Amino acid sequence: MDANDHKLLAILQRNSKTTIQDMAEQIGASTASVQRRLKALRESGVIQKEIAVLDQQKLGFGITAVVAVELERDRLDQIDAFKRKARHDRHVTNFYCIAGDADFMMVVVAKDIADYEAFTHRFFFADKNVRKFRTSIVISTEKATLELPI
Repeated sequence: MDANDHKLLAILQRNSKTTIQDMAEQIGASTASVQRRLKALRESGVIQKEIAVLDQQKLGFGITAVVAVELERDRLDQIDAFKRKARHDRHVTNFYCIAGDADFMMVVVAKDIADYEAFTHRFFFADKNVRKFRTSIVISTEKATLELPI
């Protein structure tokens, strides 16, 4: 990857709907060159997917919770089962295996406190392998991005 690839990626991170023509003008390259570069970046997996960023408040998700989770046992099959469950749950937007006091950190969205409470009963209390979980409710989002500093 060269400087023009990095410039293209920075443009795409800000707005994936930027036209090929606009990208070419911004980096000083031909449209054919930009198309080839983007194809190569997609095929190599540098660009994993292109998505729409939605306004969770306008869609009725008023609660964001950051949750630290400790599991009861360190058996690989139980850890894998918990990971699968988190990956497939639509309320879990981010999920990390971490080193430190907890085993996992996750970000969960819910419509309201009652919806979050239902999630905790279904996801944590019903799982005998969850030792404990600690929830922090987000009061305000000061920055949330998937943009990398390139």
